[in-house]
Amino acid sequence: MDPKQIEDILKNALELDEVHVQGDGSHYGVIAVSDVFASLSKVKQQQMIYAPLTDLFATNAIHALTIKTFTTEQWKRERLLNMAS
Repeated sequence: MDPKQIEDILKNALELDEVHVQGDGSHYGVIAVSDVFASLSKVKQQQMIYAPLTDLFATNAIHALTIKTFTTEQWKRERLLNMAS
């Protein structure tokens, strides 16, 4: 499965400001950015990302998924920290 396909599924299903997917085969990493995460626990954030991808787990198109969620403010700080290193 192409990471772009996963990005499209998440963009269409959720109100995300940004989504980035990397990986190949059946192992992927997702970075999702939305202010909606500010009011959710980490578990709820993960569940929110997993939900639209349930069918892909069932067919084993996705076997492993790493999820990082950020609010827009957290994402700005994260990018600045990564640019500094």
